[in-house]
Amino acid sequence: MLYKRNFYEIRKNEEIFEQLKKEQQSVGYYSLPFQDLSEIKTYASSIKQDIIFVIGIGGSTLGTRAIYKFLKTSRNFKKRLFFLDTIDPLELNYIISQSDINKSHFVIISKSGNTIEPIAIIKYISNKIILDSSNTTVICGKSTPLEQYAKKNKIRTFIINENIGGRFSVFSPVGIVPLEIIGIDTSKLLEGCKSVHNSFFNKEYFYDHIINKARFLVENKSRFVNNIIFSYSSVFSDFNKWYVQLWAESLGKINKNGTRQGLTPIALLGPGDQHSFLQLIIEGVRNKTVTFFKIDNLKDNTVIPEDQNLDILDSNYINGKKFNDLINFQADSTFEAIMQENDIPCDIVTIDTVDEFNIAALMYRFQLMVSSVGAFLQINPYDQPGVEKGKKILREKLLKI
Repeated sequence: MLYKRNFYEIRKNEEIFEQLKKEQQSVGYYSLPFQDLSEIKTYASSIKQDIIFVIGIGGSTLGTRAIYKFLKTSRNFKKRLFFLDTIDPLELNYIISQSDINKSHFVIISKSGNTIEPIAIIKYISNKIILDSSNTTVICGKSTPLEQYAKKNKIRTFIINENIGGRFSVFSPVGIVPLEIIGIDTSKLLEGCKSVHNSFFNKEYFYDHIINKARFLVENKSRFVNNIIFSYSSVFSDFNKWYVQLWAESLGKINKNGTRQGLTPIALLGPGDQHSFLQLIIEGVRNKTVTFFKIDNLKDNTVIPEDQNLDILDSNYINGKKFNDLINFQADSTFEAIMQENDIPCDIVTIDTVDEFNIAALMYRFQLMVSSVGAFLQINPYDQPGVEKGKKILREKLLKI
């Protein structure tokens, strides 16, 4: 009797855990929480320009954006940070027009060293000013064209290890260098990562949360194909974009048995999206999971004042309440409304406050979640062959022009 199959069995949690433990020897992001930052800190303190432009795209900028956006409204950074991560000429020129590029420092990031979008932007900038050791830092892979460019122009270079993928690179020099330059406490970022790493691999608090949710998502992947995050605060807006890339590019793969896998990420921002997407969640097709994020203390005590002229609006019950409390009540109410449906899987994550430790812990938690889901799906979550096809076609088209 001959027997062939193209399905796979969901492995035990312990098997997945042992696989992730072994991955620490070959997958670079696991060790980033324990790196020595002294060299980066010394270099960052030497940058005198107050305007910093980060040139890159995708994983080279999304994580850094997420952390900067999360922190900037509650901090008074002495340096301004801009991202040149678009080849839309209207947006590109608008961003450049916001500052004097002659008094700026440029952090150029590309692991491959020849990603077409940042290379195009570099060419554009270098046609306006001279890029050299006085105003430029390069972060790239070893022995790449970009490293050769940096050496030729005597530009300081930080290397991205080969075993660290772009979407897992925010706690490598990719994110640490520009964030340290503008004054973010990168040591606290690593402390946040370390707290989750140690908890997970010591099978403490985060182990159960991560491994069991990953298992649920994979066991129910045919039914709940859409994974929604519903973030309650504008400081999460760029975190949402980072999450979409991490989830989609890592988990949309063909597994070892040749079957197509994927869980579609959808990122919402509350309370605005309560007035659009929530209707689809509550009464639409039951093919979604929902994860809420909220922040206990936004470090802002702004209160909704009383206004007798507006009493006619029947809104006195919000007088004297903090906006911080209002947005969290909205998150809780939406969560409870979905819970009451009884057939929409949902959970809620509340982080303490707006600081480096909490955003890093949240991001590292999701990186471990993706690794866990990938292991259950029996795919490689660290490559992106589908993306590479598009890059090849683009190059062929440009060569024909």
